[in-house]
Amino acid sequence: MVWAVLLAGLTWHSARNDPPTVREQRTISQAAPRVDAAIGELVAAASGTVYALTPTEFEQGCRVTPFADGAILRRHVELAVPAGEERAVLERVAEGLPSTWRAGVRLTSDGPRLRADAGEFVTVSGRTVADGRVRLSVETGCRPADAVVASLLPGYPPGPESTALAAALSALGVPAGEPDVRVEAACPSGGVARTVRADVAAAAQSPQAALAPLAGGTPVMATDELYAYQHDGVAVLVELYEDRTVLAATTGCAG
Repeated sequence: MVWAVLLAGLTWHSARNDPPTVREQRTISQAAPRVDAAIGELVAAASGTVYALTPTEFEQGCRVTPFADGAILRRHVELAVPAGEERAVLERVAEGLPSTWRAGVRLTSDGPRLRADAGEFVTVSGRTVADGRVRLSVETGCRPADAVVASLLPGYPPGPESTALAAALSALGVPAGEPDVRVEAACPSGGVARTVRADVAAAAQSPQAALAPLAGGTPVMATDELYAYQHDGVAVLVELYEDRTVLAATTGCAG
């Protein structure tokens, strides 16, 4: 009887005080701040490149256990880098991450891959998705879904990224309105990384020529599919499609 009481007491104490040992013990709402912080660390480590935060992905329907559904929270940072420098950029990002993450880059049959552990069972990865394009990702894995993702994300007032987006739209001859999407993340040293996005009709004139003055004549990347540049401390990515143009303006974190 004494042993049973002692065992019950230890179990109760462990459940209330010990850290989780598997990700199923951490819900989506508990993991969201770690994901936000990890994105901030990635942005700070990628300082000096042109990048954009992408809208948060919230995938429902995975299996936490054979008897319980869950959800996966993902966030990404898209980088535009000179073609051929993708691996070097991934290695520089890995070096800039906290040492406790044990970040590293290895060469695989699909190209260089960055892997890191942000803690609390949140994984970090990075890979080349096209020539001159790198994607950094943070993922929770399948967790108990105890909140709607929109309620988990912080909100911040607009900044110079909105001005840069308006300038790019004006150069393309598109009236500046409210951005279609705002995406944000807290920086590790304070402040906020913020991306505003606009999805508009394809420009009638050459986007590269129209945006060249804003890029100071020296874009980071200029192809038929992508135009990337820095303007007054704001990174601007312009994705060019046959029927539309997608613009993203981002203020980042200090490295």
